[in-house]
Amino acid sequence: MTFTETPLQGAFIVTMESSYDERGSFGRAFSAREFREHGLDSELTEISISRNLRDRTLRGMHYQQSPYEEAKLVRVIRGTAFDVAVDIRPASPTYLKWVGVELTAENQLAFYIPKGFAHGFLTLEENTDILYQISDTYHGASATGFAWNDPSVEISWPKLPTIISSGDAAMPNLTRRGFQGEVDLYEPVV
Repeated sequence: MTFTETPLQGAFIVTMESSYDERGSFGRAFSAREFREHGLDSELTEISISRNLRDRTLRGMHYQQSPYEEAKLVRVIRGTAFDVAVDIRPASPTYLKWVGVELTAENQLAFYIPKGFAHGFLTLEENTDILYQISDTYHGASATGFAWNDPSVEISWPKLPTIISSGDAAMPNLTRRGFQGEVDLYEPVV
C-alpha cells in the first residue's frame, strides 16, 4: 500500500498495490501493521456499507463528538463518489479546511479520515456502494454534523445533490455549533 498525505494533517489517500495476471488482480486493502507504521489508527473494528441507489445522493457532513470520535477508512466498492473530510479540530493548523477525493471501484483508492474530522460524500453514479472501516462503535447520542453547504467551509461539490435525508438537510451551519475561525481553503484532491 502507498500512503499519500493530503493537505489536512492526518488524512491520507491509501492506494492498493495490486498484482495482475490472466485471472485478474490481487491487492491488500488493509494492513494494521502498515497503518501503525504510518501513525494511523489501526484498530478499525467495525465495517459498514452504504448502498446508494441514485446519482447525486449526499450524505454528510457527519462526525461523533468527544469522547466517541471515529477514524474511518472509506472506499467505493461499486460506482463513484466524491468523498470529503473537514478538519474540525480547533487546535489544528488545518482547522475548518477540507479535502475531497473521487473514489471509484476502478481506482480502488481509500480515504483515511482521522478522529476529529467531519465526513460526507456525494455519489456521482447510480448504484454506488461505499465500504467504511470504522475505529469505534457508533454512539447515537454523540452523532452530529453540520450543513453540507455551510458557507464557512465552502466545499466545492462537483454537482448539486438531488437526494438528501431530512436530517442532513436540517443540519445547522458550524457557526451555530460554536465553531469559529478564519477559513483558507485547499483545492480538492481529484
